[in-house]
Parts: sequence; structure tokens; C-alpha cells
Amino acid sequence: MRKVLLATYLGSAAALAVGSASANDELIKMSQNPKDWVMPAGDYANTRYSKLNQINAQNVGKLQVAWTFSTGVLRGHEGGPLIIGNVMYVHTPFPNKVYAIDLSNENKIIWKYEPKQDPNVIPVMCCDTVNRGLSYGDGKIILHQADTNLVALDAKTGQVAWSVTNGNPAKGETGTSAPLVVKDKVLVGISGGEFGVQCHVTAYDLKSGKQVWRAYSEGPDDQIKFDPAKTMSLGKPVGADSSLKTWQGDQWKIGGGCTWGWMSFDPALNTVYYGSGNPSTWNPKQRPGDNKWSMTIFARDADTGTAKWVYQMTPHDEWDYDGVNEMILTDQQINGQPRKLLTHFDRNGLAYTMDRENGELLVAEKYDPKVNWTSGVDMNKSSPTYGRPKVLDAASTDKAGEDVNVKGICPAALGTKDEQPAAYSPDTQLFYVPTNHVCMDYEPFKVSYTAGQPYVGATLSMYPPQGESHMGNFIAWDGKTGKIVWSNKEQFSVWSGALATAGGVVFYGTLEGYLKAVDAKSGKELYKFKTPSGIIGNVTTYENNGKQYVAVLSGVGGWAGIGLAAGLTDPTAGLGAVGGYAALSNYTALGGTLTVFSLPN
Repeated sequence: MRKVLLATYLGSAAALAVGSASANDELIKMSQNPKDWVMPAGDYANTRYSKLNQINAQNVGKLQVAWTFSTGVLRGHEGGPLIIGNVMYVHTPFPNKVYAIDLSNENKIIWKYEPKQDPNVIPVMCCDTVNRGLSYGDGKIILHQADTNLVALDAKTGQVAWSVTNGNPAKGETGTSAPLVVKDKVLVGISGGEFGVQCHVTAYDLKSGKQVWRAYSEGPDDQIKFDPAKTMSLGKPVGADSSLKTWQGDQWKIGGGCTWGWMSFDPALNTVYYGSGNPSTWNPKQRPGDNKWSMTIFARDADTGTAKWVYQMTPHDEWDYDGVNEMILTDQQINGQPRKLLTHFDRNGLAYTMDRENGELLVAEKYDPKVNWTSGVDMNKSSPTYGRPKVLDAASTDKAGEDVNVKGICPAALGTKDEQPAAYSPDTQLFYVPTNHVCMDYEPFKVSYTAGQPYVGATLSMYPPQGESHMGNFIAWDGKTGKIVWSNKEQFSVWSGALATAGGVVFYGTLEGYLKAVDAKSGKELYKFKTPSGIIGNVTTYENNGKQYVAVLSGVGGWAGIGLAAGLTDPTAGLGAVGGYAALSNYTALGGTLTVFSLPN
């Protein structure tokens, strides 16, 4: 392993030596440089938008492959690389290798980190051995390993600066999410909702790795960091024991609400935003009540972790509609008034636009017309059910009861969108959303809890909506009005993160392995290229030596591709995904490759 990183590698990333006290200011400044990609979503607002415009709607059709890099790992490759100056940092699924690549010297490997992890963690990873990426701060590359170890690597040498254990795989806790560096802290969630984990978000000191605060998704007020009088939900204080009142006995201790999605941060409000996942078990009959605060958008003080406001999207979940998807922060006008907005495309098929200062619900609309478990959200502020979705009896797995197969529920458990992040363009004021167009049969059954063993309690089958054959759409969405502007059909779910650019182009990848470029205004396809494997990674762009590049990881897997990734054949395996995506094997195979594109010289 090379220990030396020459000064010429640093390029625009002189910030590598900056202390953590000013790491936040430096990160904000670095994220404003479109030549780099310094955090998982490109910026704290999670817009996945780049100001680079060398590649545009007029010339994107001329794109060609500039270079490729094999990760040496199979299984699902989610997330995307970081680019800081002349160095690209690439991560992999388990065993979570990290490569530092010199963009100024024939893309040579500067250093490689390969942790030694207990392979027994693999069976307790719900939906493939994925990892959603790295973060940077204070001269360190931060990695959340599958075994839950949070590791800080010296960005120059790859040496371990510190390492801390965030969870216990023996109880079903695993690490799949990308950490986020906020001020002098590293924030990270936990996976394990299918194993009855009491999930949390934890802040660690960026300098030392020491735990600063931890906030659980459910439990007593001190554990969830709620102030009964000041933590608000839809304009009202939550009151004492807001979580405990919605669980039977000590059920909250194995209540799920995991936090494996994306986080965003508003520096002006000093607020971190993220969502929590499904309550455990998937059998709703075994956990009466609203099961707060699973399926919830959290707004927390970045310094203390105290919740400012919360909104539960799917009370008493009956379908595994995790609420972990990204929170995209924008400033737009609603009814002629400037508002600080948060937009969230939930697994439950509803897209929410909220005021991120106070948690006011402004828009809640279906972003796939096939969504049929609800007739919509009660938007009447004087109603006792204000903010709640109206559940339709025909789709209620709770009303049907245990051992009854409820058929034709849309969306399927993997949602109208899962973790694959959307993008937002301030040029069009539209969101670009990779979606699943999938329905399911869902049969709950009684299950008992044993630490470290699956705690699911449901059997699923997945398929396209009746009368249709395509399983995905890539859409443009107006978050102010809650309407689809245009929609492109895809044969399989779109499981790749989108990228919007100032060139008027939006990029995304497909499960068959195509990188696609479409016109941001019309959705017209302008370019496509078949990469070596299915794409579940997030598209990234950067500039080096005066040239714009587009990069994406291919490597089929994730929940949708779990059949291929893990060699499963039972149609109900993979929590129902194996049968639904069986045809994927006709189009792609396993592999792990970074493909980088540019215009011809």
C-alpha cells in the first residue's frame, strides 16, 4: 500500500488538512465547487444537481467511455464515488473495500483499504450486501462497514485514524448507509428492521470517534430525544411518551424504525433531516397502535440531536413502506410566498412537500397513479385525522388478518421508490425520480422474536400492475403542485440514483445496465450505453483538467436484484423480489465496475 500522496494529487482539495472545528464551513465551500463531488448527494440539500454544463442536451449524444475500473467485488453496488481534487474515492459492497484513485496519473490506485470482517454478518443483511457510500471531513474518508464499524481513514494514506462500533450484528444490526459529516460530527444510522432492532441515528466526534449523542426511533422521550412541549408534529406539541403510548408493553424495544437511508442538513437552521423505516414485525396484527416513530420524517438539532419536529407518514404500517428515502431541501415559492421546503418521495407511493422550518404539510400526492392502498392524505387541518393517509379496506393486511393473502396491493413492499435517490434542478424547478411500478400479494403470519434471527412475519409476491408489463418509470415531478410532468417507462424498476445538471440533462441507470441521459424539460432520451452489469449505483459528475466526466457504478443486486446477487430461485425469496425480477437474468449478470464517460477530445 502506498503511504505517500504527493501534493499535486490534492488539486482543489487543500481542505484535507483543515481542522474539524471549521470542517463544516469548509465542506459547504467545497460542495459549491462543481468540479468536485465531496459528499454522498453532492450537497447538504440532497439535490444531486451539478452546475457543470460542458456536457449538455445538444452534445450528450456524443458521450463515450473515457475509462473503467473493476472493483474486484460482486453483489450490488449502490452509492457512488467521491471526487476531491485529483483523487476519486470508490467504495464497494461487502467486504467494503475503499480505493483512492489518482485522476492526474492514469487513474492509478494510490491506496486501498480492505477491512477484515466476519462473514457471518452477510446472512443478517436484509437486502444484499450493499454499501451506499463514503463521506469526507477533516482530512478523513468515513466508511460505515457492514459489521457496523464506523471507520475514519486518512484521506492521504488510507491509514485508520479511528474506528468505533455502531451496532451488534449478533442482534441483526448491520451497516449499509452512507455517513454524513455535519460540523464537527459524523452522523450515521443503522440497519436491521427485519431483525427487530431498536434503531437509531448516532453522532460521533469527527476528530476522535467518540459518541456525542444517539437518538432512537421509538422508546421513552429521553431515548428518542423528544421535548414533550417543544417537539412538534403538524403544528402541535407531541406531549409526553408520544412513542410509548403507541406500542404494547415493551414491544418498542424490538420496534425497528431503522435509519439506513440518506440524511440532509440545513446549515442556516442547524437541522438534520432523515426518515425512519418499518416497525417490526411485518405482521401488523402483532403490534397494535401507530408504532411511533417508525415511518417518520425527523428534523433534529445537529448539535444535540433533540427533535424539533416529526411527521409520521404511514402510522401502523401494514406493507413495509419504510420512510428512509432522501429529504431534498429547496427554496421555492408556494402560493406566491417564498418557503424553505423539504420534498420526500416515500416508499408508500406518496410524495410530500413540507415546510422544513416548522414541519407544516403542504403537499401529499401519489407519484404513481397505480397506488391503491390509500385514497390520499387528509389535508383538512381541523380534522382529527389531519395528516393521516386514508387506508382502503381492500388493501389492509391488518383488517384481513393473519394467514390471509391480500392480493393486488400497489405499491409492493419495495415502494414506489426505495433508497435510489431523486435529483432536483433549480433550472426547471422539477424533481427527477427513479421509481418502481410494482404491486404485491402480502400474507402476514405470526412470528416470534429471537435476537439475530429474521423477525419478518409475512410472505410476499411481486409483479407489475394488472394489464401492464413494465416495472419502472423515470418521472419528472413538480413538488409545488404534486403532479407528474413527464414519465418514461422502463422494463424494470429504476434502482439508480439520478443526476441533474446545468447542461439541461438528467442521467440515471437501469437494472439491465444502461446509463441513460434524457432532456430535463421533455424527458426525451438523448443517449444510452450498456455497462457491464445492472446499475443500482448513483450517477455522479465531476471536472478534471478542464474536462467534465460522468461516472456510475454498475453491479446488479440490491433488493430488486437479490435473486441474481445471492443466487436465489424461490419466487417468494428475497422478501418477494426474486419472482418479480426473475427475468433480469436474461439481460445482465454480476459484476462490479466503475464506468466513466466524457465527450470526445
